[in-house]
Parts: sequence; structure tokens; C-alpha cells
Amino acid sequence: MPDPLLAYISQGQLHLQCDGGGEILESPFGLSLRDRAIQIQNRNAWKFRGQGGKCLTRALHMAPEADLSAFRIAITSVTRGLRPGELLYTLETDEISGVFARDGAGIEKRLFHTADFRACQADAHPHGSEIALSVAHPAGIVNLAVLKTDGSDLTEVTDGESVDQAPRWIPGPGRRLVFQSAGMARDSKARLAGQGPFAVHRLDLDSGEMSCLAQDSAFHYLGPRIAADGTLYYIRRPVQEATPAVAPWASLAGLALLPLGILWLTAMAANLFTERRTGRPLFTVKHPAEKVLETPSFWLLMRQKPGRGVETIADRVLSFDLAADGSVVYSNGVDVYRIASDGGPAAKVMSGAGIDFIAVM
Repeated sequence: MPDPLLAYISQGQLHLQCDGGGEILESPFGLSLRDRAIQIQNRNAWKFRGQGGKCLTRALHMAPEADLSAFRIAITSVTRGLRPGELLYTLETDEISGVFARDGAGIEKRLFHTADFRACQADAHPHGSEIALSVAHPAGIVNLAVLKTDGSDLTEVTDGESVDQAPRWIPGPGRRLVFQSAGMARDSKARLAGQGPFAVHRLDLDSGEMSCLAQDSAFHYLGPRIAADGTLYYIRRPVQEATPAVAPWASLAGLALLPLGILWLTAMAANLFTERRTGRPLFTVKHPAEKVLETPSFWLLMRQKPGRGVETIADRVLSFDLAADGSVVYSNGVDVYRIASDGGPAAKVMSGAGIDFIAVM
């Protein structure tokens, strides 16, 4: 069985993996925003040079000569596109977010973008009629929305005080979505104070009927998908996850290193003071490479067949997707595995670093 064509997100970057190897796909739209920011900074650089410039910088609450090489462009989700060979993905910067398509020739098309809310987790209807996505509002409420394939007529299809995320179209006739949803709680002053566990819901857009497919107050049910035969898949994570115990000698070691910690904080304070007064630090702090954390063993991939019970088919699962041939592909954050449609042990497909989101093309 040949390995599937995969797209995945690692540290906000979009990767495409196939038999011939892998490549990083950059968004021309995102790069154009970065170039525009650099041009604006270069035009106004004279305002922020010298002592007077530092005063103006503080007055405008701006960072002098910001490092725009670190301009944040993050791909937040990816899935199959509207046509064969096409990718559909969502992108965000600190200012805007949007939905984009990339065809087999590598041409990017901006379908929708906005600065009013965060658009993410898009999914194309199997018949190419609509795109479903989640929209996160500044107040913390997240609704589901549908968008026409040309990027017009964004319509929110859920409302209320909830967090509705990860919409996926259900194969078959009609317009039905499966998604994860968590209710929001308010405090005594009617302020949003938290949210409950995620459950799996199904929404029929034609009839308006909504039903709950799986829920448990002790678990989050995340990233649901329904296969063509009606089988429901989702990731199960405990609401209250275990924290590692601290060994007694760890506390003693912390006390022994306390003087060094105080010296370090003093040095950092002196470094910050000098940089603010002179514009140059005493020394440069180099941050170690971010360590890829291991996915907990109790993050389980569950399968619920119609008329049958629920079974666990994999552990340490961070993200997964369903292939057209009925197989399941999942990632633990480092390795990607495939479970064939006829069962059997999982086979490793590839390895990477920090694979946060995966999709089968």
C-alpha cells in the first residue's frame, strides 16, 4: 500500500510530504504582509534613531527597530481543497486571519480574510459547495460559520455562549457537520469565567437539528470526524490531566541553586537597564532550542462504530485524519503512523519535529 500524500503543520509552517520527499510551503500573502511591514519600518526608521527617537518610541508604545524577521505568520489548519491536488488552509498574523487555497501548480488564492475575528479550522464540503470554519471573537466566544467557495457570504451557523470548533463535513447527502463544542461559564458579575469539557455534536444545516454524539464530564472529545460508513473518530483527553510528582531532592536542589538564581535575575535587570539607557545590552541572551514535548499516553484515538461500543485504536495521539481508502493516519507530534482500513498494527509513515496538525490529501 503506497504512503498517502500528507500535509502537516509544524511550528506554524505548512509542510507537504510525498514519496519524493518533503517541502515547506510559504504563503505569498503572508510574505507580502511581512515585506510591507519592513517597508513601513524602513520609511520611518529615522523617527526612532537617537535619544529623541527613543523618547518618541516610548510615547508611541513602540519597540525601536523591531525585528521584523520574527513577523508572525502562522498556518493554523490545513485540509484537502475544493479540487484534486488543492490545499485549503487558514493563516493568521497578529493583525489578521484568513482562508486560502493553493492549487497543484503552487498558486495561492486568498478566499477570505479579516481583522475582526480569528478564522481557523476550515474544511471544504466534499461536493465543493461550501467551506466550514470556526470564527473566534475577541470576547472568547467561538462559533461555526460557512463560506461560499468564492470567499463570499460568510454566515455564522452557531451562536450562544460556547466554544464551537473543528467543524468537519459528514460524507453523504445534505449539509451536515460534526464538531467539538464546550459551554462557557460566567461568574457572579456575569463575566465569562471558563468553559466546560468538549463534547462531540452534529449539526444538520438544512433542518437546523443539532444532536450530541459523545460526551463525558471527565473527558474532552476533540477533533471529531465521521467516515463514509458512519464510524465516528475523536481524540479523548482527560479534563484534569495528571501532573508529574516532584521528587523530594528536587526541592533541595532548588534551594541550593537559589543564590545563582538571584545573581541571574540581578544580571538580567542590569542588562535591561543598560539597554534602555544606551540602546545596547550588556550581553545577548541565547535561548535554547525549543524541546519537543512527548504527547501523553492518555491522549487516545477512539473509534465508535454505529450500533457498537467505543474502542481505543491508538494512544499518544495529537492529531489525526481519515484517508479516502478508509485508513487512519495520526501523529504523536514526532512520528506519523497509518492504520489500514482492515485493521492490524500501526505502520510508521514518517518522522518529523513538532507535528501539530496533520491532513491526508
